[in-house]
Amino acid sequence: MSKAAIVLIFAGLFLAGGVISFWKQKQSKGVILVLALGAVMCLGSGLMRL
Repeated sequence: MSKAAIVLIFAGLFLAGGVISFWKQKQSKGVILVLALGAVMCLGSGLMRL
């Protein structure tokens, strides 16, 4: 496993936690959508690097 893959997966999980937190706080849907897209892209690129 490369360090880049580990960092990207960790960042994706961190951002996914932010999505859940913002959803519970009832933040605006646009902010949640952008954060969710970033989480999906980080997780996807991290998994493809494995």
